[in-house]
Amino acid sequence: MAEKKLSRREFIKKTVIATAGAGIGLHTIKGFYLDGNPSEFSRGFRNDVPDALWRWSREASHYKTLSDGSIECKLCPHECRLGADDRGFCRTRVNKGNKLYTLAYGNPCTVHIDPVEKKPLFHYLPGTIILSIATAGCNLRCLNCQNWSISQFKPEETLNREFMPEAVVETAIKINSPSIAYTYSEPIIYYEYTMDVSRAAKAAGLKNVWVSAGYINEKPLREAAKFMDAANFDIKVFNDAVYKKLCQAHLQPVMRGIEILKEENVWFEITRLVVPVLSDDREDIKKMCEWICARLGPETPLHLLRFHPDYKLRYLPPTSVEQLIEFRKLAMDSGLLYVYAGNVPGFTEGQTTFCPRCKMAVIKRSGFLIIEYNLKDGQCTNCNEKIAGIWGI
Repeated sequence: MAEKKLSRREFIKKTVIATAGAGIGLHTIKGFYLDGNPSEFSRGFRNDVPDALWRWSREASHYKTLSDGSIECKLCPHECRLGADDRGFCRTRVNKGNKLYTLAYGNPCTVHIDPVEKKPLFHYLPGTIILSIATAGCNLRCLNCQNWSISQFKPEETLNREFMPEAVVETAIKINSPSIAYTYSEPIIYYEYTMDVSRAAKAAGLKNVWVSAGYINEKPLREAAKFMDAANFDIKVFNDAVYKKLCQAHLQPVMRGIEILKEENVWFEITRLVVPVLSDDREDIKKMCEWICARLGPETPLHLLRFHPDYKLRYLPPTSVEQLIEFRKLAMDSGLLYVYAGNVPGFTEGQTTFCPRCKMAVIKRSGFLIIEYNLKDGQCTNCNEKIAGIWGI
């Protein structure tokens, strides 16, 4: 039987994945594999614990000790099994003295004051600022990561500042930020820090926002959701095989995590970065949009973002503007009411919130700046249609 001839797109895709895969292999060569199975994800780093815990260490939550004396982390679906002095896949959780510790607590490497629209959140307290914090580390290995200089490093390798939960809350109050965002790297891997800041923020009347890839187990996510007011979760791609190659993770836990946000009544928006060759398949995007409509609701905001070459995918071109506009139309044709096209300067329509009934622009934006606002009490001022979102503090 003659071999099937590869299309130009399929050839490029296989070449990209092979090249990137080689890069990942070199990058994680110090890692080890669960049960010695090299076909699965690397599960952490052998004998990679600091000689002594530092002042930013805390005992981690969500783990159990196994019969052989090793520790199994239960925070995310990787469920790293760590022997003495091993470090988890996320680079922040370590087995020291037969206890699991986090090295990412009170020591963010990034502290910013952002417009909330940058998260991106377009239906949550528009026009407000948000205090944003992040530590080093991540439980994914996304080839396109734009924050790789913090997400792909250990807490010991970044320039950090001491910023304990009480100080974070005091700062947010001082700058009149109604919310605190856990963002830039991955709030899941500095979970204990996120939770303690969130509790303190709630007690002070502030709100909490997660910007996450959503690769977390159900129990810790439901625990966190009790203190979570809004979130933006990524769907990197809607195909598990490609998700695994792109991020070294699986799609299903992310889908389940977003469903849990809905069950827990957390306001959420979804982001999809459109990467040429890897995540720009029209049918894949259509399936994702149909799933969002069916399982989450057509009122769920979707942000389609233009890819810019970075990290291990610097050799790919940016997403074409025409393609992003086409996918936005595809998403709306699939039934979604609020679809945005981001990272496209000058495309005001793709940043505007339209009333689904009368089609009037209820919030017009230029970048992250609001230039027109036609909402009153969360309703369109023209036809009184209720616009999904959180509009007041």
